[in-house]
Amino acid sequence: MKKETLQKRLQIANDIMYYIYTHIDTNIDIDELSINLNVSKFHMHRIFKEVFLRNIYESIKSIRLQKASNLLLTNKYSTITEIANMCGYSSQTSFIRVFKERFNMTPKDWKKGGYKKYSQKILEQSPKAMQSTAAFEHIEPTIVKMPIFKAYYIRHHGYNTTIKQTWQKLQTWIFHNEISNFKQIALFHDNPAITPLDECEYVACVVSDEKDIKSDRLPKFSISDGVYARFDLYGMHGDLLKLIHWVYHEWLPKSEYETTTKPSYAIYKKNSYLSEDNELDVSFYLSIRF
Repeated sequence: MKKETLQKRLQIANDIMYYIYTHIDTNIDIDELSINLNVSKFHMHRIFKEVFLRNIYESIKSIRLQKASNLLLTNKYSTITEIANMCGYSSQTSFIRVFKERFNMTPKDWKKGGYKKYSQKILEQSPKAMQSTAAFEHIEPTIVKMPIFKAYYIRHHGYNTTIKQTWQKLQTWIFHNEISNFKQIALFHDNPAITPLDECEYVACVVSDEKDIKSDRLPKFSISDGVYARFDLYGMHGDLLKLIHWVYHEWLPKSEYETTTKPSYAIYKKNSYLSEDNELDVSFYLSIRF
């Protein structure tokens, strides 16, 4: 495949995903989307599946349910029907059915504490996180307004130890292009507190602070600006996943904030995937509104 063609296909896939995130509370019209992107529906579906390893409808369903799982905890005074409508479902009945298919419990059971049991099973999929002894009750987030980041990236399917190989490729690219001032960012297209780790879409990103790189190897996309809660952490490799679980299922329900559909991300000052001692120094950013 020609490099120009690859870049164009990745751009189309990214545009589709961005559209889904920003229109998740509406009835997403695939016909209208294909017209806007000037791509046939067949071609659009095929490109998206190649890049994200799941089809467009599966992604819409996953993002809607991730949003709903959070709103059930943060919007304490909203009814099930209201939350269903906020996530693009036309009826409470259809919402309850797909929610139960995904989480093996009703939205009501989720609100009553089922989310903690479900989240714990996800955490147990990571031996490093289970070995973590980190505690987060002392952490106070900082509310910040973040800019848009233009990032070069490599997608990695699954939240696992092989992410190290992806970061090594990015480090090689950094060295080759002689970039000295940059940020390393991990973007979480899926919430790893509720998504099986082998299904998580993890994106390893580099943001150059000094120059725009013309790259034939790495595509480029934007990480959303907005208001975020920033959680600073210094610790060991498994601590970050444990922190993310705590943020979503301990801090967020008590905070009176609501999270948005913008993906969360982490900015590494020290990347445990690349450090010899497995230590990390990281800030985790959760998109919020009040």
